[in-house]
Amino acid sequence: MVLALTVCGIVVALVVLGLFVFGLRRRLIQRSGGTFDCSLRWDVPDHPDTSGKGWSYGVARYNGDRVEWYRVFSYAYRPRRVLERASIEVAGRRLPEGEEELALLSDAVILTCLHRGTRLELAMSEDALTGFLAWLEAAPPGQRVNVA
Repeated sequence: MVLALTVCGIVVALVVLGLFVFGLRRRLIQRSGGTFDCSLRWDVPDHPDTSGKGWSYGVARYNGDRVEWYRVFSYAYRPRRVLERASIEVAGRRLPEGEEELALLSDAVILTCLHRGTRLELAMSEDALTGFLAWLEAAPPGQRVNVA
């Protein structure tokens, strides 16, 4: 009986510790500011798949001329994807269709982009989209920016 209680106590302590580290990671990412909720779908085919598959929920952070994208459900402190401003080309925008409406946040707008030849989609709120497009357009002089 004592062994079972000890094992249960250790399991509960590990779960609490895991949740604490998970929350601490999110705080450290957001510490420097300039973050927004952003779902990402990488290496998308030319014809969008509206089944809702392939989307990863995350947090994006502006860092100079880059946007760093972190998965929400991860313990990694390094960004999963890094998008450079000079390499991003906006190809279009659309609203979620079909099962995508269930996979994404309720007010999401999907932005289709090309980054170094890789087609990707970013889903974010209308406010975050406005900020993202303004960040793209605010590139330093002489830098090529393509904002559709």
